Amino acid sequence: MHAIYPLTLAALLFAVGVYGVLARRNAVAVLMAIELLLNAVNLNLVTFSSLLRDQYGMGQVFTIFLITVAAAETGLGLAIVLLLYRNRGTAAIDDARELGEDGALGLKRVPPQADGDGTDANANADNAPTTAARTPKAVTK
Repeated sequence: MHAIYPLTLAALLFAVGVYGVLARRNAVAVLMAIELLLNAVNLNLVTFSSLLRDQYGMGQVFTIFLITVAAAETGLGLAIVLLLYRNRGTAAIDDARELGEDGALGLKRVPPQADGDGTDANANADNAPTTAARTPKAVTK
């Protein structure tokens, strides 16, 4: 078999993967597009290993290494997406811009409330010498 067929297929897979990463808004679809990118690379590795008659099979070794990395990436990525979906109710990437500690959990900090004279009411509590006087900032969902 000529090498043009698997290389063309790999180029098509890579193009579809790039389109998926750039155009999709759903995090699961983006993870699937990344898998397509990695599989295109795997196909190229095996093709060139066969084409160049690699004695040691390094293309196959790199392919197995890449499959392992892809499996780990998928596991971690799906765990993150499931956490975001559980807390926010959507898997849209645009809604997950704040990935800080509170942002990932779907929590928002309550802005400090000013009392009548324009000063921050929580400022006195932050400057208190004892830790018992300090109150943690309220966190709401």
